[in-house]
Amino acid sequence: MDFETLQIAIDDTGHGGTNDAADDDRAVTNKVATLTLNRPDRLNSLNPTLMKELIAASDHLSKQWDVAVVIIEGAGRAFCAGADLKEIPVLEALPASGRSWAERREIGQLGLRMVEAVEGIRQITIARLHGAAIGGGLLLAAACDLRVATKTIRMSIPEVQLGIPLAWGGIPRMVREFGPALTKELVITCREFSAQEAREAGFLNRVVDEEVLDAQVAELASAVAAMPGAPVAITKEHVNAVARGMSSAHLSFADGDVLTGTVMDPESAAAARRYIESTLPK
Repeated sequence: MDFETLQIAIDDTGHGGTNDAADDDRAVTNKVATLTLNRPDRLNSLNPTLMKELIAASDHLSKQWDVAVVIIEGAGRAFCAGADLKEIPVLEALPASGRSWAERREIGQLGLRMVEAVEGIRQITIARLHGAAIGGGLLLAAACDLRVATKTIRMSIPEVQLGIPLAWGGIPRMVREFGPALTKELVITCREFSAQEAREAGFLNRVVDEEVLDAQVAELASAVAAMPGAPVAITKEHVNAVARGMSSAHLSFADGDVLTGTVMDPESAAAARRYIESTLPK
């Protein structure tokens, strides 16, 4: 598939040999795919095009039956800087847009659909994290199965400072990964936190020096790809089912509705203007 804001590469060398299926005469070679967010000039920030393409790419990769692992990374200086403040999708979901309620609601739910699509990728996913993972970028990492980050990565959740609640299924995922108390602190104060703090909370699998990031991600991908596919797939689904039960992730169905409603609050709108004016270059 051709994408405007993404690149997909598949390592054809295979990792861990082949598995012969009795009902299929082709070999499954345990390949590793790399999905690259490719908006480096915008620090891979999430605009509607990238979000829609991530949904399509997730479905496409899930159907690549010879791929066992998908590495998700960002081109350039950062993994993902969150929602693109120059193309905020939720603004298109306001009544002033002139769209029908159903269309506006679908726009408002786009971020949730994206995160759910990435979490639903059939293969084991590994987030390769460097530079920054902010807001929606952090949630994109949270949707992956495994996470490897550099020691210097910047992470934060600035939505409240922007005048909006954390949506996109973020609260259940944050509670699942960080626990209730730390989730409240990180989301409400919007403070940055380090890779070491995220590692101690259980969010990151590995924290490494930047110069060995690629080698560490490749090593982890090879280790996963070498395992027999059936028990790996069952383990992923089993763990995800337990995690969803622990965090009540299904309660995010109205995130888009809450988000669009908050945007129309005068205090929230003023906070958004201040944040955007202080963040975007003049």
